Amino acid sequence: MSIQIPRGTQDILPGTVEKWQYIEEKAKEICKLYNYKEIRTPMFEHTELFLRGVGDTTDIVQKEMYSFEDRGGRSITLRPEGTASAVRSFVENKLYGNPQQPTKLFYIGPMFRYERPQAGRFRQFVQFGVEALGSNDPSIDAEVIALAVDLYKSLGLKNLKVVINSLGDKESRDAHRQALVNHFKPRITEFCGDCQSRLEKNPLRILDCKKDRDHELMGTAPSILEYLNDESKQYFDKVVKFLSDLGIQYEIDANLVRGLDYYYHTAFEIMSTSEGFGSITTLCGGGRYNGLVQEIGGPETPGIGFALSIERLLSAMEAENVSFPFEDKIDCYVVALGEEAKEASVKVLYDLRKAGIVAEKDYQDKKLKAQFKAADRLQASYTVVFGDDELNKGVVSVKTMETGEQEEVSFSELVTYISEKKSGER
Repeated sequence: MSIQIPRGTQDILPGTVEKWQYIEEKAKEICKLYNYKEIRTPMFEHTELFLRGVGDTTDIVQKEMYSFEDRGGRSITLRPEGTASAVRSFVENKLYGNPQQPTKLFYIGPMFRYERPQAGRFRQFVQFGVEALGSNDPSIDAEVIALAVDLYKSLGLKNLKVVINSLGDKESRDAHRQALVNHFKPRITEFCGDCQSRLEKNPLRILDCKKDRDHELMGTAPSILEYLNDESKQYFDKVVKFLSDLGIQYEIDANLVRGLDYYYHTAFEIMSTSEGFGSITTLCGGGRYNGLVQEIGGPETPGIGFALSIERLLSAMEAENVSFPFEDKIDCYVVALGEEAKEASVKVLYDLRKAGIVAEKDYQDKKLKAQFKAADRLQASYTVVFGDDELNKGVVSVKTMETGEQEEVSFSELVTYISEKKSGER
C-alpha cells in the first residue's frame, strides 16, 4: 500500500513554489512600506489560547481545531489562525512597553482547520495577516484596509470589492444584541441547532449562519447601523472619509459582522468580483477588536488587523489570468567531455556560482547531444563547452544560446566574461 498525502493538504512543487515565493516577497515589501514588522510564532499553542482568543462559540473552536494532549497531559492545538498567537506574543514579550506605538506586526505561515476540503480551502493552509496594536485612531483602520488593497493590486488583481461595516462600541453592540434576541427568539426553533445555541450566547453569529441564510428573518433582522450611538457614528464616518481620501472605493454592508464579543467598530472584507472565481468570494477579512489583549492577560489595548489565505489569493490571480513576472531559466550550462574535463567542471561550476551566476551541469554521464538538450530545457543563456584537449590548452568555448554565436575564452577569464555578458557590458 502506497502512502499518500493527508486529505486537505497539498505538495507545492518546483514550478509552483516560485509563485508562492513571489507573493510572500510582495507582502513583505508592502509591509516594509507601511512599517509593519514580521513576527514568527509557534505552529502549536496551548488550547486555552484559542478558547479565549477565538471564542468558544465559533465554528473554529467547536468543530475545526486540531487539538491533542502531549505527553505531559497538556491540551495543545495546531494554530487555526494567527491573531491569537500574535497577541499572546505581544503580551508575553511586553511589546506594549516599547516607546514606539502602535505595535505593527505581520505574519506568514501555515494554519490548520479540520473542514471539508474544497477549491481554495485546505486543512493546512497558509495565512498572511497584519495586526496593529495600541491605537484608537480611525486613520489606522483605513491604513490596514489600504495595506490589503495595495497588496492585491500590486499582484495584478483588478476585480476587487471592499465591503465595510461598523459594529459600534460596547453600548451600541449591547443594544443591537438585545434587539437581535427579541427579533429571533419567537421563531428560533425554525433555525438550526447552532443558531439556537447562539441566541443567548452570541446572537450576532446567527447572521453568519450558512444553513439559515435564506430564512425570512435574516432579511428583516435589525441592523447594527440603527443602534450606533453618536460616538460610534463619528468614528465610522472618519474611517470611510479616510478611505475616500485614499481613493479606495467601498460598499457599506450592515450585515457584515464579526461574531466575537471583543470585535467593535470597523469590520471589513475584500472580495473578488471575477467571473468563475466561485460562490465564496471573500479574499480577506478583518476588523477592530478590544478586549482580546486583556483576555490573554495584558493591559487594555485596542487592535485592528486582517488575515488572508495565500491559496485563495492564488485562485483569484488565476481567475483574472494574472501572469507572474519571472522566468524559470538559468544563466549558464557547463558541458564537459572526457574524464579530466568532467572533474574540472566541478570547480568551474563552483566559481561561476560564487560570482552570482546561476549555473548547472550534467550529473548522469550524458552524451554531448543530450547535454545540449538539457541546456535547452533549462533555458540556459550560455553554454560553456570543453573537453580534455581544451582543458590542456586552458580554454573553453562559450556559446550564446539565443544567437548561436561561439567564442573561445581562457579558463582564467571565464567568470568575468560570463558576468559581463550577463550584465550587457560585452
